[in-house]
Amino acid sequence: MSFLLTKEQLMIQKMAREFARKDLAPKAAERDLNHEFPGDSLAKMGELGFMGMLVSEEYGGDNLGTIAYSLALTEIAAACASTAVVMSVHNSICCGSIEKYGSDQQKEEFLKPMATGEIIGAFALTEPEAGSDPQAMACTAEKDGDDYIINGTKRFITTGKNSGVTILLARTEPTGSKGISAFLITHGMDGFEVGRVEDKMGQCASDTTDLLFNNCRVPSSRMLGKEGEGFTIAMSGLDAGRIGIASLSLGIANAAMEESIKYGKQREQFGQKITDFQGLRWMIADMAMDIEAARLMVLNAADIKERGENCTQAASMAKCFASEMAQRVTGTAIQLHGGYGYIKEYPVERFYRDARITTIYEGTNQIQRVVISNEILKDKKKKKK
Repeated sequence: MSFLLTKEQLMIQKMAREFARKDLAPKAAERDLNHEFPGDSLAKMGELGFMGMLVSEEYGGDNLGTIAYSLALTEIAAACASTAVVMSVHNSICCGSIEKYGSDQQKEEFLKPMATGEIIGAFALTEPEAGSDPQAMACTAEKDGDDYIINGTKRFITTGKNSGVTILLARTEPTGSKGISAFLITHGMDGFEVGRVEDKMGQCASDTTDLLFNNCRVPSSRMLGKEGEGFTIAMSGLDAGRIGIASLSLGIANAAMEESIKYGKQREQFGQKITDFQGLRWMIADMAMDIEAARLMVLNAADIKERGENCTQAASMAKCFASEMAQRVTGTAIQLHGGYGYIKEYPVERFYRDARITTIYEGTNQIQRVVISNEILKDKKKKKK
Protein backbone atom coordinates (compact mmCIF):
# COMPACT_ATOMS: atom_id res chain seq x y z
CA MET A 1 0.00 0.00 0.00
CA SER A 2 3.00 2.33 0.07
CA PHE A 3 2.08 3.81 -3.34
CA LEU A 4 -1.03 5.40 -1.75
CA LEU A 5 0.82 7.01 1.13
CA THR A 6 2.81 10.24 1.38
CA LYS A 7 6.33 10.41 2.80
CA GLU A 8 4.95 12.12 5.90
CA GLN A 9 2.39 9.37 6.46
CA LEU A 10 5.04 6.68 6.06
CA MET A 11 7.31 8.53 8.48
CA ILE A 12 4.52 8.69 11.08
CA GLN A 13 3.80 4.99 10.59
CA LYS A 14 7.47 4.16 11.10
CA MET A 15 7.71 6.33 14.22
CA ALA A 16 4.61 4.67 15.69
CA ARG A 17 5.95 1.19 14.90
CA GLU A 18 9.31 1.90 16.53
CA PHE A 19 7.70 3.37 19.63
CA ALA A 20 5.18 0.52 19.91
CA ARG A 21 7.77 -2.21 19.61
CA LYS A 22 10.22 -0.55 21.99
CA ASP A 23 7.87 0.82 24.66
CA LEU A 24 4.54 -1.03 24.46
CA ALA A 25 5.23 -4.59 23.31
CA PRO A 26 7.64 -5.57 26.15
CA LYS A 27 5.08 -4.52 28.81
CA ALA A 28 1.85 -5.65 27.13
CA ALA A 29 1.55 -9.19 28.54
CA GLU A 30 2.28 -8.13 32.12
CA ARG A 31 -0.08 -5.20 31.94
CA ASP A 32 -2.80 -7.44 30.56
CA LEU A 33 -2.26 -9.95 33.36
CA ASN A 34 -2.25 -7.29 36.09
CA HIS A 35 -4.97 -5.08 34.56
CA GLU A 36 -2.47 -2.20 34.71
CA PHE A 37 -3.50 1.03 32.98
CA PRO A 38 -0.73 2.19 30.59
CA GLY A 39 -0.60 5.75 31.90
CA ASP A 40 3.16 6.19 31.48
CA SER A 41 3.05 5.03 27.87
CA LEU A 42 0.10 7.29 27.08
CA ALA A 43 2.04 10.24 28.52
CA LYS A 44 4.93 9.45 26.16
CA MET A 45 2.47 9.14 23.29
CA GLY A 46 1.22 12.62 24.17
CA GLU A 47 4.76 13.95 23.95
CA LEU A 48 5.20 12.28 20.55
CA GLY A 49 1.95 13.77 19.26
CA PHE A 50 -0.11 10.58 19.07
CA MET A 51 -2.84 11.90 21.39
CA GLY A 52 -3.62 14.96 19.29
CA MET A 53 -3.20 13.66 15.76
CA LEU A 54 -6.58 14.97 14.56
CA VAL A 55 -6.56 18.22 16.55
CA SER A 56 -5.77 21.47 14.73
CA GLU A 57 -2.48 23.22 15.46
CA GLU A 58 -4.39 26.12 17.01
CA TYR A 59 -5.23 23.89 19.95
CA GLY A 60 -1.88 22.14 20.29
CA GLY A 61 -2.46 19.25 17.89
CA ASP A 62 -0.70 18.29 14.68
CA ASN A 63 -3.70 18.00 12.31
CA LEU A 64 -2.08 15.01 10.59
CA GLY A 65 -5.25 13.62 9.07
CA THR A 66 -7.25 10.42 9.41
CA ILE A 67 -4.97 8.29 7.23
CA ALA A 68 -1.86 9.03 9.31
CA TYR A 69 -3.91 8.51 12.47
CA SER A 70 -5.15 5.13 11.24
CA LEU A 71 -1.63 4.02 10.32
CA ALA A 72 -0.28 5.01 13.74
CA LEU A 73 -3.16 3.39 15.61
CA THR A 74 -2.65 0.14 13.69
CA GLU A 75 0.98 0.02 14.83
CA ILE A 76 0.06 0.80 18.45
CA ALA A 77 -2.59 -1.95 18.41
CA ALA A 78 -0.13 -4.51 17.06
CA ALA A 79 1.88 -4.03 20.27
CA CYS A 80 -0.88 -3.37 22.83
CA ALA A 81 -4.58 -3.31 21.97
CA SER A 82 -5.44 -1.92 25.41
CA THR A 83 -3.37 1.19 24.75
CA ALA A 84 -4.76 1.46 21.24
CA VAL A 85 -8.41 1.53 22.33
CA VAL A 86 -7.67 4.38 24.76
CA MET A 87 -5.93 6.23 21.92
CA SER A 88 -8.87 5.53 19.59
CA VAL A 89 -11.65 6.80 21.86
CA HIS A 90 -9.56 9.80 22.94
CA ASN A 91 -8.62 10.93 19.42
CA SER A 92 -11.51 10.03 17.19
CA ILE A 93 -14.57 10.51 19.37
CA CYS A 94 -13.52 12.84 22.19
CA CYS A 95 -11.05 15.27 20.61
CA GLY A 96 -12.98 15.25 17.35
CA SER A 97 -16.31 16.03 19.02
CA ILE A 98 -14.94 18.82 21.20
CA GLU A 99 -13.15 20.48 18.29
CA LYS A 100 -16.24 20.27 16.07
CA TYR A 101 -18.92 21.22 18.60
CA GLY A 102 -17.13 22.84 21.55
CA SER A 103 -17.09 26.49 22.52
CA ASP A 104 -13.85 28.46 22.50
CA GLN A 105 -13.74 28.18 26.28
CA GLN A 106 -14.23 24.40 26.18
CA LYS A 107 -11.49 24.02 23.59
CA GLU A 108 -9.08 26.03 25.72
CA GLU A 109 -9.98 24.16 28.90
CA PHE A 110 -10.14 20.62 27.55
CA LEU A 111 -8.95 20.25 23.96
CA LYS A 112 -5.51 21.78 24.47
CA PRO A 113 -4.50 19.44 27.33
CA MET A 114 -6.10 16.52 25.49
CA ALA A 115 -3.99 17.21 22.40
CA THR A 116 -0.81 16.84 24.43
CA GLY A 117 -2.04 13.82 26.38
CA GLU A 118 -2.14 15.74 29.66
CA ILE A 119 -5.70 14.53 30.11
CA ILE A 120 -7.49 11.64 28.41
CA GLY A 121 -11.04 11.65 27.08
CA ALA A 122 -13.87 9.16 27.60
CA PHE A 123 -17.25 8.84 25.91
CA ALA A 124 -20.35 7.85 27.92
CA LEU A 125 -23.24 6.74 25.74
CA THR A 126 -24.09 3.15 26.75
CA GLU A 127 -26.41 2.39 29.68
CA PRO A 128 -27.62 -0.83 31.35
CA GLU A 129 -30.76 -0.79 29.14
CA ALA A 130 -29.47 1.31 26.24
CA GLY A 131 -26.76 -0.29 24.14
CA SER A 132 -27.49 -0.71 20.44
CA ASP A 133 -30.53 1.58 20.86
CA PRO A 134 -29.19 4.87 22.28
CA GLN A 135 -32.64 6.44 22.09
CA ALA A 136 -33.64 4.15 24.95
CA MET A 137 -31.29 5.98 27.33
CA ALA A 138 -32.71 6.83 30.73
CA CYS A 139 -29.96 9.13 32.08
CA THR A 140 -31.55 12.55 32.53
CA ALA A 141 -30.32 16.14 32.64
CA GLU A 142 -32.94 18.49 34.06
CA LYS A 143 -32.51 22.26 33.79
CA ASP A 144 -32.20 24.03 37.14
CA GLY A 145 -31.37 27.71 36.76
CA ASP A 146 -27.98 27.99 35.07
CA ASP A 147 -27.21 24.31 35.74
CA TYR A 148 -28.36 20.84 34.77
CA ILE A 149 -29.02 18.10 37.33
CA ILE A 150 -27.90 14.73 36.01
CA ASN A 151 -29.17 11.36 37.23
CA GLY A 152 -28.51 7.90 35.86
CA THR A 153 -25.92 5.22 35.17
CA LYS A 154 -23.56 4.74 32.24
CA ARG A 155 -22.06 1.34 31.53
CA PHE A 156 -18.98 -0.11 29.75
CA ILE A 157 -17.18 3.24 29.57
CA THR A 158 -13.63 2.93 28.23
CA THR A 159 -11.17 4.93 30.39
CA GLY A 160 -14.04 5.84 32.73
CA LYS A 161 -11.74 5.64 35.75
CA ASN A 162 -8.68 7.33 34.27
CA SER A 163 -10.24 10.02 32.08
CA GLY A 164 -9.70 13.73 32.58
CA VAL A 165 -12.94 14.61 30.80
CA THR A 166 -15.93 12.53 29.75
CA ILE A 167 -18.46 13.37 27.05
CA LEU A 168 -21.76 12.36 28.64
CA LEU A 169 -25.00 11.87 26.71
CA ALA A 170 -28.20 12.47 28.71
CA ARG A 171 -31.86 13.24 28.12
CA THR A 172 -32.92 16.88 28.31
CA GLU A 173 -36.32 15.89 26.86
CA PRO A 174 -38.20 12.67 27.70
CA THR A 175 -38.38 11.19 24.19
CA GLY A 176 -36.81 11.28 20.73
CA SER A 177 -33.30 11.66 19.38
CA LYS A 178 -33.63 15.46 19.60
CA GLY A 179 -34.17 15.13 23.33
CA ILE A 180 -30.55 14.03 23.90
CA SER A 181 -27.79 16.50 24.83
CA ALA A 182 -24.05 16.20 25.48
CA PHE A 183 -22.11 17.42 28.52
CA LEU A 184 -18.45 17.60 29.55
CA ILE A 185 -18.00 15.88 32.90
CA THR A 186 -14.90 15.83 35.12
CA HIS A 187 -13.97 13.78 38.17
CA GLY A 188 -14.62 15.47 41.50
CA MET A 189 -18.02 16.91 40.58
CA ASP A 190 -20.54 16.43 43.40
CA GLY A 191 -22.90 13.55 42.69
CA PHE A 192 -20.55 11.87 40.18
CA GLU A 193 -18.58 8.74 40.96
CA VAL A 194 -16.96 5.86 39.15
CA GLY A 195 -18.65 2.50 39.70
CA ARG A 196 -17.19 -0.96 39.33
CA VAL A 197 -14.29 -1.65 36.98
CA GLU A 198 -15.21 -4.63 34.80
CA ASP A 199 -13.14 -7.82 34.82
CA LYS A 200 -12.93 -8.38 31.09
CA MET A 201 -12.01 -11.16 28.70
CA GLY A 202 -9.49 -9.08 26.79
CA GLN A 203 -7.90 -5.63 26.48
CA CYS A 204 -7.51 -5.86 30.24
CA ALA A 205 -5.05 -2.98 30.62
CA SER A 206 -7.73 -0.47 29.61
CA ASP A 207 -10.31 0.22 32.29
CA THR A 208 -14.00 -0.25 31.50
CA THR A 209 -16.34 1.12 34.16
CA ASP A 210 -19.78 2.20 35.26
CA LEU A 211 -20.31 5.93 35.79
CA LEU A 212 -22.87 6.87 38.44
CA PHE A 213 -24.74 10.18 38.61
CA ASN A 214 -26.84 11.11 41.62
CA ASN A 215 -28.11 14.69 41.43
CA CYS A 216 -24.84 15.73 39.80
CA ARG A 217 -24.93 19.48 39.17
CA VAL A 218 -23.33 20.52 35.88
CA PRO A 219 -23.03 24.18 34.75
CA SER A 220 -24.69 25.08 31.44
CA SER A 221 -21.25 26.12 30.21
CA ARG A 222 -20.34 22.42 30.21
CA MET A 223 -22.94 21.54 27.58
CA LEU A 224 -21.21 20.41 24.39
CA GLY A 225 -22.96 21.91 21.38
CA LYS A 226 -26.56 23.01 21.73
CA GLU A 227 -29.36 21.42 23.69
CA GLY A 228 -30.78 18.52 21.65
CA GLU A 229 -27.61 18.04 19.56
CA GLY A 230 -26.30 15.12 21.61
CA PHE A 231 -27.51 12.38 19.28
CA THR A 232 -25.95 14.11 16.26
CA ILE A 233 -22.67 14.54 18.17
CA ALA A 234 -22.69 10.87 19.16
CA MET A 235 -23.37 9.56 15.66
CA SER A 236 -20.71 11.83 14.14
CA GLY A 237 -18.21 10.65 16.73
CA LEU A 238 -19.05 7.01 16.12
CA ASP A 239 -18.22 7.31 12.41
CA ALA A 240 -14.70 8.34 13.38
CA GLY A 241 -14.61 5.82 16.21
CA ARG A 242 -15.42 2.97 13.82
CA ILE A 243 -12.40 3.83 11.69
CA GLY A 244 -10.39 3.69 14.91
CA ILE A 245 -11.70 0.24 15.86
CA ALA A 246 -11.13 -0.99 12.31
CA SER A 247 -7.51 0.19 12.53
CA LEU A 248 -7.16 -1.45 15.94
CA SER A 249 -8.50 -4.74 14.52
CA LEU A 250 -6.03 -4.54 11.66
CA GLY A 251 -3.14 -4.07 14.10
CA ILE A 252 -4.11 -7.11 16.17
CA ALA A 253 -4.37 -9.24 13.03
CA ASN A 254 -1.00 -8.02 11.74
CA ALA A 255 0.64 -8.99 15.02
CA ALA A 256 -1.05 -12.42 15.03
CA MET A 257 0.18 -13.21 11.52
CA GLU A 258 3.70 -12.00 12.32
CA GLU A 259 3.86 -14.24 15.39
CA SER A 260 2.47 -17.18 13.42
CA ILE A 261 5.12 -16.86 10.72
CA LYS A 262 7.88 -16.56 13.32
CA TYR A 263 6.62 -19.60 15.22
CA GLY A 264 6.06 -21.63 12.04
CA LYS A 265 9.63 -21.09 10.89
CA GLN A 266 10.97 -22.39 14.22
CA ARG A 267 8.60 -25.25 15.01
CA GLU A 268 9.44 -28.66 13.52
CA GLN A 269 7.17 -31.68 13.09
CA PHE A 270 7.73 -34.84 11.05
CA GLY A 271 11.29 -33.72 10.35
CA GLN A 272 10.53 -30.32 8.81
CA LYS A 273 9.43 -26.79 9.64
CA ILE A 274 5.65 -26.60 9.89
CA THR A 275 5.68 -23.76 7.34
CA ASP A 276 6.87 -26.36 4.81
CA PHE A 277 3.49 -28.10 4.96
CA GLN A 278 1.19 -26.93 2.19
CA GLY A 279 -1.91 -26.90 4.39
CA LEU A 280 -0.30 -24.53 6.88
CA ARG A 281 1.16 -22.35 4.12
CA TRP A 282 -2.34 -21.92 2.74
CA MET A 283 -3.58 -20.88 6.18
CA ILE A 284 -0.96 -18.12 6.21
CA ALA A 285 -1.96 -17.12 2.68
CA ASP A 286 -5.58 -16.80 3.80
CA MET A 287 -4.49 -14.65 6.75
CA ALA A 288 -2.52 -12.36 4.46
CA MET A 289 -5.41 -11.98 1.98
CA ASP A 290 -7.85 -11.23 4.77
CA ILE A 291 -5.52 -8.61 6.26
CA GLU A 292 -4.87 -6.93 2.90
CA ALA A 293 -8.58 -6.69 2.12
CA ALA A 294 -9.21 -5.11 5.52
CA ARG A 295 -6.29 -2.72 5.07
CA LEU A 296 -7.76 -1.42 1.82
CA MET A 297 -11.18 -0.91 3.42
CA VAL A 298 -9.71 0.90 6.41
CA LEU A 299 -7.59 3.22 4.27
CA ASN A 300 -10.57 3.89 2.00
CA ALA A 301 -12.74 4.91 4.95
CA ALA A 302 -9.92 7.06 6.37
CA ASP A 303 -9.40 8.73 2.99
CA ILE A 304 -13.11 9.54 2.62
CA LYS A 305 -13.21 11.08 6.09
CA GLU A 306 -10.02 13.02 5.46
CA ARG A 307 -11.61 14.53 2.34
CA GLY A 308 -14.50 15.74 4.49
CA GLU A 309 -17.09 13.53 2.79
CA ASN A 310 -19.76 11.36 4.39
CA CYS A 311 -17.88 8.28 5.64
CA THR A 312 -20.74 6.52 7.47
CA GLN A 313 -21.04 3.59 5.07
CA ALA A 314 -17.31 3.17 4.51
CA ALA A 315 -16.53 3.42 8.24
CA SER A 316 -19.16 0.82 9.15
CA MET A 317 -17.97 -1.49 6.38
CA ALA A 318 -14.34 -1.17 7.48
CA LYS A 319 -15.19 -1.72 11.14
CA CYS A 320 -17.43 -4.71 10.45
CA PHE A 321 -15.07 -6.45 8.04
CA ALA A 322 -11.83 -5.69 9.89
CA SER A 323 -13.15 -6.82 13.27
CA GLU A 324 -14.47 -10.10 11.90
CA MET A 325 -11.23 -10.53 9.98
CA ALA A 326 -9.28 -10.06 13.23
CA GLN A 327 -11.29 -12.86 14.83
CA ARG A 328 -10.59 -15.18 11.89
CA VAL A 329 -6.88 -14.37 11.77
CA THR A 330 -6.28 -14.65 15.51
CA GLY A 331 -8.22 -17.93 15.53
CA THR A 332 -6.00 -19.24 12.74
CA ALA A 333 -2.95 -18.06 14.66
CA ILE A 334 -4.04 -20.14 17.67
CA GLN A 335 -4.51 -23.15 15.38
CA LEU A 336 -1.08 -22.74 13.80
CA HIS A 337 0.50 -22.67 17.25
CA GLY A 338 -1.38 -25.79 18.30
CA GLY A 339 -1.52 -26.31 22.06
CA TYR A 340 1.04 -23.54 22.60
CA GLY A 341 -1.42 -21.02 21.21
CA TYR A 342 -3.70 -21.71 24.16
CA ILE A 343 -1.02 -20.78 26.68
CA LYS A 344 -0.50 -17.22 27.95
CA GLU A 345 3.25 -17.47 27.38
CA TYR A 346 2.55 -17.02 23.67
CA PRO A 347 1.14 -13.63 22.61
CA VAL A 348 -1.42 -15.08 20.17
CA GLU A 349 -3.52 -16.12 23.18
CA ARG A 350 -3.83 -12.45 24.15
CA PHE A 351 -4.42 -11.36 20.55
CA TYR A 352 -7.33 -13.81 20.32
CA ARG A 353 -8.94 -12.38 23.45
CA ASP A 354 -8.25 -8.78 22.44
CA ALA A 355 -9.84 -9.27 19.03
CA ARG A 356 -13.17 -10.52 20.33
CA ILE A 357 -14.49 -7.18 21.60
CA THR A 358 -13.85 -5.39 18.30
CA THR A 359 -17.07 -6.83 16.83
CA ILE A 360 -18.98 -5.14 19.69
CA TYR A 361 -17.16 -1.80 20.21
CA GLU A 362 -18.70 1.31 18.60
CA GLY A 363 -21.85 -0.60 17.66
CA THR A 364 -22.12 -4.37 17.24
CA ASN A 365 -21.53 -5.77 13.78
CA GLN A 366 -25.23 -6.52 13.54
CA ILE A 367 -25.83 -2.78 13.95
CA GLN A 368 -23.11 -2.08 11.37
CA ARG A 369 -25.07 -4.14 8.86
CA VAL A 370 -28.17 -2.07 9.63
CA VAL A 371 -26.17 1.13 9.08
CA ILE A 372 -24.61 -0.16 5.85
CA SER A 373 -27.89 -1.35 4.36
CA ASN A 374 -29.61 1.91 5.33
CA GLU A 375 -26.90 3.93 3.60
CA ILE A 376 -27.05 1.77 0.45
CA LEU A 377 -30.84 1.88 0.18
CA LYS A 378 -30.92 5.59 0.94
CA ASP A 379 -28.47 6.25 -1.91
CA LYS A 380 -30.51 4.14 -4.34
CA LYS A 381 -33.69 5.99 -3.36
CA LYS A 382 -31.97 9.31 -4.09
CA LYS A 383 -30.78 8.12 -7.51
CA LYS A 384 -34.32 7.10 -8.50
CA LYS A 385 -35.58 10.59 -7.74
